Amino acid sequence: MVISFGHRIASFLTAGFISAGLLASAPASANTGYLFWSPHDFSGKPVQDNDPSVVLPLVNATPAEQRANLVWTLRSGLNVAALQCQFAPILETAHVYNQLLATHKRELASAYTALGGYFRRTGGRFGQVKFDQHSTQTYNRFSTMQAQLGFCDTAASIAHEAMIHPKGSLFTLAENRMQEFKNSLVPVKDILAPTVKLTSEPPLPPFNNECWDKDRLSRKCQAG
Repeated sequence: MVISFGHRIASFLTAGFISAGLLASAPASANTGYLFWSPHDFSGKPVQDNDPSVVLPLVNATPAEQRANLVWTLRSGLNVAALQCQFAPILETAHVYNQLLATHKRELASAYTALGGYFRRTGGRFGQVKFDQHSTQTYNRFSTMQAQLGFCDTAASIAHEAMIHPKGSLFTLAENRMQEFKNSLVPVKDILAPTVKLTSEPPLPPFNNECWDKDRLSRKCQAG
């Protein structure tokens, strides 16, 4: 059995951006739950900046705004995982997400600024409302219960990889792994789970009138 690693219960809930609040903090020993899971291959091809299967596309966005949207979508997915995957402390999704916010804060701030500019330019006085709606919808696209094991395992892997990426390179990580991240939202069973064979149905007695005397099956019809 393969065991996926990490997680201490601590998480940031970001609102808009970097006004992040610490939700909870406890040592790893406070919860000794483990994620027993044989990782599924969710890998996918590098994504284009405005791919509607991965991000909520921005109409008439500049290349820089499209890249910002991809980075911000990656951050949103990891934020959801930081909150949703606390059932498996070993994954460290919340702890690593907190570190990621600090390590890549400049690139994330730049993405937030670019998106804010896009919605001000296209939404006018309703720009902030549209930005908030875009963010909410992006979060909702990562919410899952049926595929939670695959999603949380993949999110943990991406978050840990983000921590070894040079500062300013989250876009490259998002480009290479966002398709995998989205694929992990599709429910799959554990690849090591045994296949249960369906047993044949037990034979049923005949129901024609000749075989029944009131509520009793006659002997001649019981044979076989």
